[in-house]
Amino acid sequence: MVNHQKKKDLIQLFGVILGIVILNILAQFAFTRIDFTKEKRYTISNISIDILRNLKEPVSVTVYLEGDFPSGFKRLSRATKDLLSDYKAYSDGNLQFVFVDPTAGKSQDEQQIFFDELSQKGLEPTNLSVKTENGLSQKVIFPAASVSFNGKEIPVKLLQTRIGLSPEEVLNNSIQNLEYAFSSAIKKISSGGKPRVGFTEGHGELSDLQLHDAMKSLSDSYEAGRIDLASITFAGLDKLKVMVIAKPATAFSELEKYKIDQFLMRGGKIIWTIDQVNADLDDMRNSAGGEQLAIQNKLNLDDQLFIYGVRINYDLIGDMNSAQIPVNVGNVGGQAQIQMIPWLFYPIIMPISDHPLVKNLEGIRTEFVNTIDTIGVENVRKTILLTTSPYNRELQAPTIISLNMIEDTPDPQLFQSQLKAVSVLLEGQFKSNFLNRAIPVGVLNAGKTIAKSKYTKMLVVSDGDVFKNDVIEKDGSTLPLGFDRYTQQSFGNKTFLLNAIDFLTDDAGLIDLRSKEIQLRLLDKGKIVAEKTKWQMINTLIPLVMLVVFGIFQHIYRKRKYAA
Repeated sequence: MVNHQKKKDLIQLFGVILGIVILNILAQFAFTRIDFTKEKRYTISNISIDILRNLKEPVSVTVYLEGDFPSGFKRLSRATKDLLSDYKAYSDGNLQFVFVDPTAGKSQDEQQIFFDELSQKGLEPTNLSVKTENGLSQKVIFPAASVSFNGKEIPVKLLQTRIGLSPEEVLNNSIQNLEYAFSSAIKKISSGGKPRVGFTEGHGELSDLQLHDAMKSLSDSYEAGRIDLASITFAGLDKLKVMVIAKPATAFSELEKYKIDQFLMRGGKIIWTIDQVNADLDDMRNSAGGEQLAIQNKLNLDDQLFIYGVRINYDLIGDMNSAQIPVNVGNVGGQAQIQMIPWLFYPIIMPISDHPLVKNLEGIRTEFVNTIDTIGVENVRKTILLTTSPYNRELQAPTIISLNMIEDTPDPQLFQSQLKAVSVLLEGQFKSNFLNRAIPVGVLNAGKTIAKSKYTKMLVVSDGDVFKNDVIEKDGSTLPLGFDRYTQQSFGNKTFLLNAIDFLTDDAGLIDLRSKEIQLRLLDKGKIVAEKTKWQMINTLIPLVMLVVFGIFQHIYRKRKYAA
């Protein structure tokens, strides 16, 4: 009886081993993964899989998030490693990755040299406070990666910071964004030619210095430069993917408006960053009374924007959620006393929309922003991307604004208002502004006026300075886009620009990956404190009791089974 049972057990064991061997052999020819999570957090999208399987040459990824970090950064590092392991499996060996500790085996001087090299590549460092036996010490880390292909490199930002979010939420947003960040970088670097982005000039737009970081940041993935609408041909416009009209100060001619219109009709994408009111902080500081008459900008664009579906109003928004500016509040001992004071006309726009273009985006710094109304237009979908805070009020232009306004503490009751739109995305088929109109004088080789556009997109922002970087007057050097030199704080302006260009040029739907959500399931800290002893007892005693009970039943079962 016993020998028969042993023989049966050996046959079962041999069958299990044989099944495992066969399963492993079959696994060499088929690849699949099963994701049991509710939000499918470990499932790679079909878009990313297609990008990886279409790689014809090797892509190398170097991640600099390696070393001794707090648990949060270790989790981000582990999530990055898991994602890249999946990417490697789907790429048929065409994607390789390595994790590097930027500080390992280097002296202080060597570390600084290496840090400077990484910064020049567009990899942003983060200062981290680390607990030691002697207290807190500062450590520089690089939560970033670099994607390389055929001698080209694209930086990838891993940490998605945002004002007002807890460290757990920042970390969660960063993990959610990993697939988009890597898939977008791999697609851009391996797709060959760079799409062209043209910033208009000839109407007092932002200068090359003021757009330096914007164009530099785009240069990794796009061919960015300036275009003059007065001289560019329609053949030249056809080579553009996106046109950016950044803070014009003088009126557009009908010829230039026609070129813009027909560029849109042919499927081109446009970003409008428009100031409808002429107001400038430097002009106020240089004036005798510290004040300025804010008047309307006559750009001759109102009719065109109205036909497309938006109206930028001639007003200024004051918002209690605003940036700070340095103000001389007096002199002590012959020394000017400079104090940072909130300036209501520099609103900090906190994105609240779930649209992937602005989702989880850091606050955006604006200057003298206007309100936007949307117009009912057929076949055009309008999405409000950015709005003011609820604590705002508007001033109709023309109006006098003065630095003396800083002395008055804003009354919250006067600043309670509805959210006001300051950025709108329009998608669809637009009607031409020159429908049933004569072609303007000077138009050459345009062909017949196109009355209705292909499906296309445009982004309207009622602030001409949103993509402007600061310029140091002494030496003409430039600061990063979105960096406030007075408060040493970085805002989300650069990411907003990169997301906008990515969205407008994205034909594969990659931007939808930014909608991926990983639900944050945090423990109830209050309950942990109140029921600490209870759960300690449960976690300690129940496993021991279960083990003892299992042992008793196992003993009884074996005794009955093998009894003579």
